[in-house]
Amino acid sequence: MTKTVMLSVYGAETVCASCVNMPTAKDTYEWLEAALKRKYPNQPFEMQYIDIYEPPDVENVKQLAEKIRNDEYFYPLVLVENKIVGEGNPKLKDVYEEMERYGYTENR
Repeated sequence: MTKTVMLSVYGAETVCASCVNMPTAKDTYEWLEAALKRKYPNQPFEMQYIDIYEPPDVENVKQLAEKIRNDEYFYPLVLVENKIVGEGNPKLKDVYEEMERYGYTENR
């Protein structure tokens, strides 16, 4: 592994209209963090939660938040190093595959 990977989870307090009966974006963030810590122990990664209604003042982040608000993407939207790996109901397998492209290896 050469660098610490950043995972971003975009979402809002309310569940997206197309995602009824799904976990909230915050719940997805917590679930994803726990799953990644179990799968890749002692392999650091960073995570950030981005509220689509109050994104940080970073242009590409604000633009993506606006696209989500405009229904171009479902949330929670999960990115690994700025690559979208899941939206609405992200799949762990897709996140794991992208992490492993960065050199993360499964705990055995």
